[in-house]
Amino acid sequence: MEKLIIEKLKAGDEKAFKHIYDRHYVLLCRFANLILNDAFLAEEIVNDVIFYLWEHRADLEIAYSLRAYLLRAVRNRCLNELNTLTHRKEHCFSAFPHSENSNFADSFFVTDEHPLGALLEQELEDLLTRSIEALPEECRAVFIKSRFEQKNYQEISAELNISVNTVKYHIKHALSVLRVEFSEYLQVLLLLI
Repeated sequence: MEKLIIEKLKAGDEKAFKHIYDRHYVLLCRFANLILNDAFLAEEIVNDVIFYLWEHRADLEIAYSLRAYLLRAVRNRCLNELNTLTHRKEHCFSAFPHSENSNFADSFFVTDEHPLGALLEQELEDLLTRSIEALPEECRAVFIKSRFEQKNYQEISAELNISVNTVKYHIKHALSVLRVEFSEYLQVLLLLI
């Protein structure tokens, strides 16, 4: 059965892809979340892995089971992400001067009395709004339904009359755009975590 699904997937059969998605998505998200302890990032990584599976379906070499292949791919991407986050945090903290008498990092934490908090929050909110508004129309609609209306891929697909794969593509594209837009704030945000 699995061999047939893989053969159909390699041939570009969207039903085979949907079957794989429906059967493995929740498990892969739980697995990724166990490693990352971040449900949003776990979902993003699983979406990337599944999207990669579809994009490279013709070149697939699955030695054991499809589930083992997907779990290994998700694990590797999670470990890469953790390594990248650790490197970013280390670089971010090492870029600022420290003294023995003052805790430099504490001075960057935002308190209610500190105007930086309100300013940063408003600036980030404005940037998010502008970035979402700048997305192509269909991509923006998909992203808003997914992230703000909490709709799943199938619901969005049905509402907008597009395939689930198109929904996934738009969400992946929107997240990539937002990641670039917010990259300037990454160091400050990492200090505040």
